[in-house]
Amino acid sequence: MAAPEQNSGENHLRFDDPKFEGEGGVDRKQSGVDQKGSIYAKPDLDSGDEYANLTNYISTYYEGPRRKSVVSMEEQAAKKKPWWKFWASSKPKSGSSDEGFEVPDDWLEADIKQGIQTSDVESRRKHVGFNELTTERENMFLKFLSYFTGPILYVMEIAVLLAAGLRDWIDFGVIIAILMLNATVGWYQEKQAADVVASLKGDIAMRATVIRDGKEEDIKARELVPGDIIIVEEGQVIPADARLICAYDEPGAFEEYKELMRQELNEPSEKKAEDPDDEEEKHHGTSLIAADQSAITGESLAVDKYMGDTAYYTTGCKRGKAYGVVTAAARGSFVGRTATLVQGAKDQGHFKAIMNSIGTSLLVIVVGWILIAWIGGFFHGTDIATPENGSNNLLHHVLILLVIGVPVGLPVVTTTTLAVGAAYLAKDKAIVQKLTAIESLAGVDVLCSDKTGTLTANQLSIREPYVAEDVDVNWMMAVAVLASSHNIKSLDPIDKVTILTLKRYPKAREILEQGWKTLKYTPFDPVSKRITCECTCDGQSYVAAKGAPKAILNLTDCSPETADLFKNKAAEFARRGFRSLGVAVKKNNEPWELLGMLSMFDPPRDDTAQTIAEAQFLGLSVKMLTGDAIAIAKETCKMLALGTKVYNSDRLIHGGLSGTTQHDLVERADGFAEVFPEHKYQVVEMIQQRGHLTAMTGDGVNDAPSLKKSDCGIAVEGATEAAQAAADIVFLAPGLSTIVSAIKIARQIFQRMKAYIQYRIALCFHLEIYLVTSIVIINEVVNSELIVFLALFADLATIAVAYDNAHYEARPVEWQLPKIWIISVTLGTLLALGTWVIRGSIFVPNGGVIQNFGNVQEILFLEISLTENWLIFVTRGGMTWPSWQLVGAIFGVDVLSTLFCVFGWLSGEGYATDPRDRATLERNGRTSVVTAVVIWIYSIGVTIVIAIVYFLMNRISWLDNLGRKSRSRSDTQMENILGHLAKVAVEHERDDKGGSRWHLATRATEAEMDE
Repeated sequence: MAAPEQNSGENHLRFDDPKFEGEGGVDRKQSGVDQKGSIYAKPDLDSGDEYANLTNYISTYYEGPRRKSVVSMEEQAAKKKPWWKFWASSKPKSGSSDEGFEVPDDWLEADIKQGIQTSDVESRRKHVGFNELTTERENMFLKFLSYFTGPILYVMEIAVLLAAGLRDWIDFGVIIAILMLNATVGWYQEKQAADVVASLKGDIAMRATVIRDGKEEDIKARELVPGDIIIVEEGQVIPADARLICAYDEPGAFEEYKELMRQELNEPSEKKAEDPDDEEEKHHGTSLIAADQSAITGESLAVDKYMGDTAYYTTGCKRGKAYGVVTAAARGSFVGRTATLVQGAKDQGHFKAIMNSIGTSLLVIVVGWILIAWIGGFFHGTDIATPENGSNNLLHHVLILLVIGVPVGLPVVTTTTLAVGAAYLAKDKAIVQKLTAIESLAGVDVLCSDKTGTLTANQLSIREPYVAEDVDVNWMMAVAVLASSHNIKSLDPIDKVTILTLKRYPKAREILEQGWKTLKYTPFDPVSKRITCECTCDGQSYVAAKGAPKAILNLTDCSPETADLFKNKAAEFARRGFRSLGVAVKKNNEPWELLGMLSMFDPPRDDTAQTIAEAQFLGLSVKMLTGDAIAIAKETCKMLALGTKVYNSDRLIHGGLSGTTQHDLVERADGFAEVFPEHKYQVVEMIQQRGHLTAMTGDGVNDAPSLKKSDCGIAVEGATEAAQAAADIVFLAPGLSTIVSAIKIARQIFQRMKAYIQYRIALCFHLEIYLVTSIVIINEVVNSELIVFLALFADLATIAVAYDNAHYEARPVEWQLPKIWIISVTLGTLLALGTWVIRGSIFVPNGGVIQNFGNVQEILFLEISLTENWLIFVTRGGMTWPSWQLVGAIFGVDVLSTLFCVFGWLSGEGYATDPRDRATLERNGRTSVVTAVVIWIYSIGVTIVIAIVYFLMNRISWLDNLGRKSRSRSDTQMENILGHLAKVAVEHERDDKGGSRWHLATRATEAEMDE
């Protein structure tokens, strides 16, 4: 039959869909509540005719703004905290649940039409907390106190006690001020950054339909409490552990459910196991829903759930609609208890280890300098604690060296830089779930990306279909819609585009209006790779099928010529980058009829090819992991200039490869097709074993293991809550460009931290070298009061480093500690030499730098302050201009230092050096303005020399690569050994006499085990 002539217009339809995975018929995931489309003039789904509603949906679908969400209970019922509890949070703790708390039985007896009362919610939440998998909310007061803990801070606190013992109250007050400044700024900036991130998390919150006070409400899933009556339906993520009650359209079965619960309560039996693998085989009634439990049991098929069965938190509902009662909040759920085990081990991260190693090294070094200073002091006959009103005694030497040798701002400034960086990332729609992930993201050199929505636009469209001979295209399109989900509130993206394509086929819509009735709908599963729908019309029964071309072809008994033509067309579509879906129908008892094939296309994003080129320039290798067929994957790679070394995922497991050969394949591949979640995990593991830092993108519950395994797990836009919980960073914007942009920002953050660490180590060595040599050689030391102000000014100036304009390196970054130490010690030594030059000039008869009059202590104070403050401009590099915040902070400190010098504040009485100064010195500590100008000019010269040395040192190739680890290392022997061991199994046998023995044997393949 010839296809009727179609109306003129566009040859395909485009629209945005929620993020989905399910390419090539390998794994199709229900998308959840439609996030972008709004339905106006929406029909009553529960009382109207199914196919009338469907055609109405096609006509009235409008791409409008997102429906405004219901105001959360948390915002309505926020309680005001008492004024005196300034440390307490005004919000209930999400983690306040007692692990030993058991939900009372009477909590679970609410009527399905009434639900629980709103007034009961808060009292229940006090026992179980919010329904979410999050870490416990921190006590702000304890968080503030944590900024006074750690090896470096403990040393400064010892210095406070030492200053108090010496009755040096100026030092005592200033050191306390330094500690308070660092703690306050660090606490405030980290809290601000956390608030920015938290505000964005509301955009990714899972929602639930609940019945309270006799009304259906749409609320955030985190607000559920045990005893809530919820509605679970196809396409949704189950928001909490819930016991199923009855089908939504059969509320009368509630009485049957209550009788079932009474029977179970009265029967003395062992408590039912909560592990999903141990569910009882005995079921009551018919299946209410089908749940995808693959994330927690590994089963690829959806599991039927019956009355009284538990539907588990974060699993997906694949079919059906039912009432359920929440039996446990998230932390007490099966998934929550498992997640708690993972969270129990607190990972301090590589960044924390680096900071600890630097701090410990500086502490050891300063102890060495103190010993040298004491030896010099004994040589000069210096007393231990006298004179009291001066700094030239041994205990003051200890105080001074502790203050200048321990960088009190190091842990605070670096943590603050990370926190502020997290806020920068949040502005780019990237939510950082743990700060150390920024460091990991900056060092990533391999990005394993999914295709749909990240590399492609996630704008699925159906091109001109292939129609079998003598088949009406309208009949084929109508059958394709019959074999689709009709729940228009939560459509699978493929079903959605299939249904909405009928806008181009009005006669197909007329066919659907002829009185069709669905008898049974079987959703897609990865084994059969098809959807089937049994329905009737005009007294005739039909079975419509839609799915992978090969699966549909196997249903039919067509001629070899027709089958060959069908296969060739599918291959042609694949070569053009199209995804194919076969369509077939069976009428009454007649054989299956092959109707044709739909060709679907998800075009690459406009910016993807350019972004991939940019990523490669940044030293990033992008590997595409997709569920599509290999021909489609290769075609997509060609469009994106990604490389065509794309392999079928079967080669990873069943390809006969092992050891080094298998690792080489993964490392050199540009991508893998027909990928399952276990393949993603295997790819990440092998890349990591070769020394690469790996980022993995994912969106489904099945992706959680690979996201956890990767060095930086990335949950892309539209990801499920389970994937978001497993990820280190959650993206709210689509596309690869957002990920590459985040990598640039992470490298900029890393650059800020590295610049500050080099600067701070150099400052420690500067004063340690100068002061100790000054004590040993001329028995002189800078006043302790001026020293503590130098430390205060250094911290004041560099707090703004977190807001500096930093550049990003064109290669993955890493901590090159040997290089950092060499450069920092060199810069510190040059600074000490610069200070010695200006000190030595004062021994010259004409006074050297002193013009008119001056004071040694104030001259040294100004020169040290200026050269140290300006050193940050050297270590930050010259690729970008410094931010106004950094320039303003340093200029302000420089002005203060100049005022100290000119007016002689805290200069002390001076010391009789050996040899004696020949210049005319002011006893009142004042220094002429001309002398201050000379010191400024001299300090500029010192900074220029240091900048030249820093530039030349970074141009030395061996130093530039010092401390960098190999990113592609292979241990052939070990990889082969492990590859062979993976094929070995231990078998247990019994002989005829009843004896047993254990022996090694070759592990059976999956195909053999299936047999």
